[in-house]
Amino acid sequence: MKIAVCPGSFDPVTLGHLDIIERAAELFDKVIVLVMSNSSKKPMFTLDERVDFIKRCVTQDNVEVDTYSGLLVDYARDHGAVAIVKGLRAVSDFDYEFQLALINKSLYPKIETLFLSAKSENMFLSSSMVKEVCSLGGDISSFVPAEIADDIYLRCKGDGLND
Repeated sequence: MKIAVCPGSFDPVTLGHLDIIERAAELFDKVIVLVMSNSSKKPMFTLDERVDFIKRCVTQDNVEVDTYSGLLVDYARDHGAVAIVKGLRAVSDFDYEFQLALINKSLYPKIETLFLSAKSENMFLSSSMVKEVCSLGGDISSFVPAEIADDIYLRCKGDGLND
């Protein structure tokens, strides 16, 4: 069984994220969407909320959702993954992700990193941009799955906002 890990903070999950997850699910027998903490970011949603959002939006039977706070390669090794799948929007993404891929390969030589390019309609899309637009009262309905849009709007209005 070919297993891939699709890691990210997913704060919140966007249509761009879902596109990468769905495409990875077509390539691998099993995809684990791994919701991770990013120490350089202050999340709007808890890990549990982000997991719930992804579970509500993903329809493929071969996709699982999990959380982890350690080294990605340790998780990949422990779960028998052969690949890490990352989405790329622009050259600037590649520079950073390529460095991570080289570090991961040096830590765990059996892992491969696959880069899937974003569809043109998602090239500008990021969770940070979604949060910014939403916090300023903008319409995010074309950026995020309909299943979670209301949750995001509520949080942006300050209802339960993590300070």
